[in-house]
Amino acid sequence: MKHSKVSIIILNWNGLGDTIECLESLKKVAYPNYDVVVVDNGSEGNDAQVLKEKFGNYIHVIQNDKNYGFAGGVNIGIHYVLENTQPDHFLLLNNDAVVDPRFLDELVRIAETDERIGIVGPKIYYYDYKGRNDVIWSAGGKIQRWALKIHRHIGENDADLLKYQNVANVDWITGAALMFKSCLIDKLGLLNSSYFLYNEDVEYCLKARRHGFKIVYVPSAKVWHKVGASTKKYNPTLADPSPYYQLIRHNFSQIIYVYHLLTLPLLLLYWAFIYLIKYRDKKLLSRFFFYFANFILQRHR
Repeated sequence: MKHSKVSIIILNWNGLGDTIECLESLKKVAYPNYDVVVVDNGSEGNDAQVLKEKFGNYIHVIQNDKNYGFAGGVNIGIHYVLENTQPDHFLLLNNDAVVDPRFLDELVRIAETDERIGIVGPKIYYYDYKGRNDVIWSAGGKIQRWALKIHRHIGENDADLLKYQNVANVDWITGAALMFKSCLIDKLGLLNSSYFLYNEDVEYCLKARRHGFKIVYVPSAKVWHKVGASTKKYNPTLADPSPYYQLIRHNFSQIIYVYHLLTLPLLLLYWAFIYLIKYRDKKLLSRFFFYFANFILQRHR
């Protein structure tokens, strides 16, 4: 039986412990035809060397000279893979994720049931939700053009209910664990590296849908995610609202863009609440106001 080739791209940035745990879980994967590329995005320590010594030929490590962000780092990994092999699928996987041994079998199985399926994603649980590991973080994503926030995770903070047990078409898949067919690169190109962190996954799925591809959630593929691990290490990106509005401006109508600009004060209050209550970081909140002021000034130039 032929098994399609999957190339897994993992970014590491000052997250050695998480990356090791992620790779250890991948080594238990049952699927027989995959390789792993770890892109070290300019870590401050010797993460790349430690990973090489610990995992040897199981992984290929690319050591970047600086942090190119999520999309930039992923694109470097994809370029390397395309220069050395021709996989059928690419899987983007956060380094702070732990996978079920059969998750890759299930993703490939569903992806190859229909040539129109371009992107698939697993059921993602919180790694630790108040001591529980059975609470959903993402069962795919939904676009809500007229909601306060234009994109959201389906099932976030919910129990693993019956309604999350079926394969389903969704609007987008989070880049925390996103598998796409390599043919998409010819039609869509790579991820948009102008987004440093977040929004690039949503935009890629929107582009895929515009080209006629389906985006599919696969509940039998399971991943556990340490939600917020990357965010805590790179707070400045969280504080800048510009990429979020760039996503809306470039991918939706002018009317929707104006609507979201008008609802910005409400979103600002929500984000301020998150920064103060969830992250308890007043410096981050003040940084947000700085970026927010710059964003408003740029819009009026």
